[in-house]
Amino acid sequence: MSQTVPAVLSRAALDFADREAVVTDDVRWTFGELEARATTAAWAFVRAGIDRGDRIAIWAPNIPEWIVAMLGVHLAGGVVVPLNTRFKGDEAADIINRSQARLVLCMSDFLDFDYVGALQRTELPGVDQIVVLRGHTPDGATSWTEFLTDAPAAALPQVEESHLSDVIYTSGTTGRPKGVMATHGQTVRVFSSWSDIVGLTDTDRYLIVNPFFHSFGYKAGIVACLIRGATMVPEPFFEVSALLGRVAKESITMLPGPPTLFLSILDHPQRADFDLSSLRLAVTGAAAVPVEMIDRMRSELTFSTILTGYGLTESTGTVSMCRPGDDAETISATSGLAIPGVEIRVVDEAANELPRGEPGEIIVRGYNVMPGYLDDPQATSEAIDAEGWLHTGDIGVMDQRGYIDITDRKKDMMIVGGFNAYPAEIENLLLQHPAIAHSAVVGVPDQRLGEVGHAFVVARSGEEPDSEEIIEWCSARMANYKVPRIVHLVDALPTNASGKVLKFELRARLPS
Repeated sequence: MSQTVPAVLSRAALDFADREAVVTDDVRWTFGELEARATTAAWAFVRAGIDRGDRIAIWAPNIPEWIVAMLGVHLAGGVVVPLNTRFKGDEAADIINRSQARLVLCMSDFLDFDYVGALQRTELPGVDQIVVLRGHTPDGATSWTEFLTDAPAAALPQVEESHLSDVIYTSGTTGRPKGVMATHGQTVRVFSSWSDIVGLTDTDRYLIVNPFFHSFGYKAGIVACLIRGATMVPEPFFEVSALLGRVAKESITMLPGPPTLFLSILDHPQRADFDLSSLRLAVTGAAAVPVEMIDRMRSELTFSTILTGYGLTESTGTVSMCRPGDDAETISATSGLAIPGVEIRVVDEAANELPRGEPGEIIVRGYNVMPGYLDDPQATSEAIDAEGWLHTGDIGVMDQRGYIDITDRKKDMMIVGGFNAYPAEIENLLLQHPAIAHSAVVGVPDQRLGEVGHAFVVARSGEEPDSEEIIEWCSARMANYKVPRIVHLVDALPTNASGKVLKFELRARLPS
């Protein structure tokens, strides 16, 4: 059976025709209706001159039109280029131009930002048309409704597993974003395994807060729901009260997200006002996952399955996952086992495999490794060696069971007085403090020790932690070189739309 997104959509429409596929305040589409809408969109793309392999950029939040547009692009044989909704105009234009996208689908207004206006102030020489998915349509753009109107039925191309499904640009927090290519076969196979491990079923109602421009929202969200026949409930942005209301109203069972999402829910002063008893599945990761958080998710909420995983865009979003039944310590301290068909090694600087328990760089090989970076063979060869191993740049250890623990990015490791200190480990320890809700640690230069840690912490609701007390608390619980020298109390940590803390912003706050 074909492992492509169009084939997955077709099977879902056949097997779950009258079941709810997409649900929001103003939309309730069945899988049959979703396929019909996607097909109409595909005909419109064909009419617009889109051929197999052409790239279409989507710059919009988690709205139903995003799902229809993405599926329509795939049915038409096109390649989706998702754009980060936090980009400004020039950042979006850079990726649109480098990806050679022929169409851009966006919104005219979201969170007080005019996407169309921002684009119209840039140079987009290769773009044939700007289509507004929702909102006011200014001169020079086409509304989604107009784009779809009277699109004649058209022959759609045969999409193969080897064809590109998308080009997702890396976050760019450490340099210029690079376009990661992925095929249909990779996308469907990875997230079929992901869904098997998680235990996603056709009875689940999946609140997709993770942004669609990221693999976590697009592939672990939309594609996984299509594979399993689960109901998608997209949430455009993360606001705790709104999210809790949505869980209660729609009887949400599946809620993935970064630890910051669950910590925010657990710390919400009005949490008890919402019926959250339907929750059963949670997948988290991308940051320190404290044991206490997992225990509280089980005792204070109703999650029966809580899993962590590890992946990167270059690995089609997933490398490893914990398994149902793993204890809280394993879920907290590791990112699980390799998914089926994927190999993981921990190696030294010369790419020699290290003994279990010794830290080194994580490298990955398997069907999930990207074909390469778009139009960047040099960067591709630097990332993937001659034997097909993807060098992730992440530091980790592997235990005797084969479970991996990602200690940190190479760039984030601190060397304090000759000792290696990993911010993720320190952050995990800080979250055990009874007054701390969130934490982030960055390294700063120090004349005596070379580098020391500075911690940024957010207090739990109703708590007023003291910086000096936190340092004393740390001194009693961790080696001296790990203890933050300064603790900064902040109202919130800066994050990207995927929930990852933007440490470069924290570094910029420090005195030079």
